[in-house]
Amino acid sequence: MTPRRTVAMEITRLEAAHLAGLVEQFAELVRDSEPDDGDPAIGRLLPSAYADEEAAREFRALTASDLLDRRLADAAVVQESLGDAATTPDDLADPAFLETVEIRLDPPTAHAWLRTIAAIRLVLAMRLGIVEAEDHDSDDPRFGIYDWLGYRLDGLVGALDAES
Repeated sequence: MTPRRTVAMEITRLEAAHLAGLVEQFAELVRDSEPDDGDPAIGRLLPSAYADEEAAREFRALTASDLLDRRLADAAVVQESLGDAATTPDDLADPAFLETVEIRLDPPTAHAWLRTIAAIRLVLAMRLGIVEAEDHDSDDPRFGIYDWLGYRLDGLVGALDAES
């Protein structure tokens, strides 16, 4: 059996700070939501397990809290692993904002990152009305965040695939 390696991710302090902010907003959304409060973004994080609506509602009632708790635990792992990388200087002109730092992710941490970034993208997709690729509006700067998260997600998937 091949040992599982650590993934090294290079990220600027500015990117790390933005990601930390997004993860915190995501965690707040999850913490402040009830599984059946009708928020479509939370609903997207808890997809139906059954075609039958009654069976799906019953399954969701039994599992939603645990699933959301796992989302929060994953977000906490991401926040912790960002650590000092997300610390930015007070002076906006400081070149340290664009300083590249390396974050090392062991396999369980890397998988928490995958799940968290994918979940944030799902929430953004719901908020932006993205259902299909054609729904992307390149003139709207909010879509840049969605794209950037996709770029980071793709890089992480590629790094994990390369190690297996």
